[in-house]
Amino acid sequence: MPSVVILDYGSGNLRSAERALRRTGADVEVTSDHRAALEADGLVVPGVGAFAACMEGLLAVGGDRIIGTRLAGGRPVLGICVGMQILFERGVEHDVEAKGVGEWPGTVERLNADVLPHMGWNTVRMAPDSELFAGLDPDTRFYFVHSYAVRRWELVSELPGGQPKVTTAHHGEDFVAAVENGPLWATQFHPEKSGDAGAHILRNWVRTL
Repeated sequence: MPSVVILDYGSGNLRSAERALRRTGADVEVTSDHRAALEADGLVVPGVGAFAACMEGLLAVGGDRIIGTRLAGGRPVLGICVGMQILFERGVEHDVEAKGVGEWPGTVERLNADVLPHMGWNTVRMAPDSELFAGLDPDTRFYFVHSYAVRRWELVSELPGGQPKVTTAHHGEDFVAAVENGPLWATQFHPEKSGDAGAHILRNWVRTL
C-alpha cells in the first residue's frame, strides 16, 4: 500500500482530498511534519484562495524545501488547484506580485473571461501520451473553481524532468489545466471534487508511486 502525505500548510481542501485519496487504497496522512512529507511515497500539495497567501503558508512550514528535496530525489509530488499555481515562478493578483516556488517557468494571471470565477465542469485537451489522463475519454469533464491560471503555457519548455506534458482547457481563453513533468504533476481542477473522473486521475497518480 503506497503512503501519501497531504501537506498541511493552512490551505486546501485537506479532508476531502484525504477521503478521495483513501479510496484509491493509499495510506494517507495529513501533516506538516518534514520527515513524514519527505519519506512518503507521494506528496500532495493542495491549495485554495490567493496565490500570495498560499505561498506565505507554504514557506512558513518549509514546504518549498520539502518539494525541492523530494524532486531532487525523483520523489513524486502532486499539486492541486492553487497548489499547482504556486509551483510556477510567480503569481499576479490585483496588481500584487508574489514569488512562487519556481519549479516551472510561467506566471499565474487573471483569466480573460466574461464570467469569473470559472466555476463548474469543463473538458480539457489532454496532453498526448498522458499518464495522468490515461483511460479517460476526451470528453471527460472535471470540476474547476478559479479566476487565475497560467495562460502562456508555451513558457513551459524543456526542463530537468524532460519535456513536460501540458494539458489545457478553455474558459474565455486557453489556460494550463494540468502538467506532467518527471516526478512533478499538477492539476488546476480539483480531482477530489470531480467524481468518478477525479477518482480515476488520483488512481493513475497513486499507481506511479
